[in-house]
Amino acid sequence: MNDRNSKINIEIYNESDNEIIKESNKESNNEISNESRDIRRDEKGTVRTRLSDIRKKYFGTKQFYRMTLGVAVPIMIQNGITNFVGLLDNIMVGQIGTEQMSGIAIINQLLLVYNLAIFGAVSGAGIFTAQFYGKQDHEGVRHTFRFKLYIATLITLGSILILTFFGEDLIAMYLQGEDKGLSIEEALRCGKQYLWIICIGLLPFAIEQAYVGTLRECGETVVPMIAGIVAVFVNLALNYVLIFGKFGCPMLGAAGAAIATVVSRYVEAAIVIIWTHRHTGRMPFIVRAFSSWRVPAALCGQIIRRGTPLMVNEVLWAAGIAMINQCYSVRSFEAVAVGNIASTVSNIFNICFIAFGDAIAIVVGQYLGAGKFKEARDTDTKLITFCVTLCIPLGVILYLSAPLFPQLYKTTDEVRRLAAEYLRVSAVFMPVWAFMHASYFTLRSGGKTIITFLFDSVYLWVIAYPLAYVLSRYTAIPLIPMYACVQSIDIIKCIIGFILVKKGIWINNIVSDGQEKRSAEA
Repeated sequence: MNDRNSKINIEIYNESDNEIIKESNKESNNEISNESRDIRRDEKGTVRTRLSDIRKKYFGTKQFYRMTLGVAVPIMIQNGITNFVGLLDNIMVGQIGTEQMSGIAIINQLLLVYNLAIFGAVSGAGIFTAQFYGKQDHEGVRHTFRFKLYIATLITLGSILILTFFGEDLIAMYLQGEDKGLSIEEALRCGKQYLWIICIGLLPFAIEQAYVGTLRECGETVVPMIAGIVAVFVNLALNYVLIFGKFGCPMLGAAGAAIATVVSRYVEAAIVIIWTHRHTGRMPFIVRAFSSWRVPAALCGQIIRRGTPLMVNEVLWAAGIAMINQCYSVRSFEAVAVGNIASTVSNIFNICFIAFGDAIAIVVGQYLGAGKFKEARDTDTKLITFCVTLCIPLGVILYLSAPLFPQLYKTTDEVRRLAAEYLRVSAVFMPVWAFMHASYFTLRSGGKTIITFLFDSVYLWVIAYPLAYVLSRYTAIPLIPMYACVQSIDIIKCIIGFILVKKGIWINNIVSDGQEKRSAEA
């Protein structure tokens, strides 16, 4: 009996202990569960915080994009319309024949060197213009405007002399390789004819660039856009009339295309110049701009010291591109037409990162001039991110639509096929070019022109051109793989650009009391 009672008691105790253990386990499990939830909650909170930090660092607010797009979109629209009409212009010339299209394409390649020489000279002074405007120093803006007129005129006169005496030899450099049934002599004749006429329009173009550069650096991008739109439609209309001989006009072919371009440049210059002089309240720099032609010697020295590397860089870069294209032409005469079609089409898609490069130079330059270094870095990071991100879907669209554009040209099937493949390679590298372009303008905005010189043209001549030369002269690699190989080394340039931008060596104020100032904290 006692044994039975003791067994019963033991069983009761055991049941009681089990219940206690179960309760204890429940409490322990609840504690672990609560701790796990807290850990997960903390991890989610950390992830959210990190995502928020990334979003704040790389992406702006609606107000930010409204401000930057206000600068970039007018430039984008102007470039977009210009390049689209340029495509139509190119197609119209292409209807005459491959030889005529190639002759004009060669001249445009040579004129690219001149155009970028003007751009580099104007932009060199424009670094100071943007920062003077940022600190509301209108006299400083006035001085830089005068300097732009001087240097643009000198470059134009020198270029006309070079093209007059050496134009034929320069054209002949590209007329190499197998002709495959095409007339090299006809291409040379059309190129020379186009060149002599186009030289008449170089001076108004140079003066107009001095005005347009200053207007943009002072925040006015709409007027240059309107002037550009009017000019391209004048060019388009005259091309139709003069190339094909419509409305009783003679059929002038390549010469008609040149006349249309010259007239459109005079129209564009007239619009910009007249508007500027009629709106002195919005553009106070133009008041008394021509009452004196004086530019302070100290400022001239600063502009030359910083601007010369920029101008030389643009000239060497354009010359390097021209020489690389000449390497492509060694493969065959068709390469000239292929490059012309592909570059004309891809320029339409490139307007995005080109416009954002200008936006970086203007907006970031104004922040630097005002001494707002943190805002400059923050704005630059967001603009680069937005630019590269936008170019990814654009590259996809270009890749998919590449075979369609060459069909618009009256040329051979082989040229159309090569042009489509050329465009697809360009589409793949579009985000790479976007980052390079943005990095270049970031470095330039702070006056780091020596570094931009090394980053841009020296890199091109030391690495890209030798590669193109070796591939064209010492290998049998076809045109498209050769083009892809040359473009692929731009990835190295992107890495260099990323390092330079991240280090912040470009964060400088170059117009504060005539002295360069830099923020240590930025």
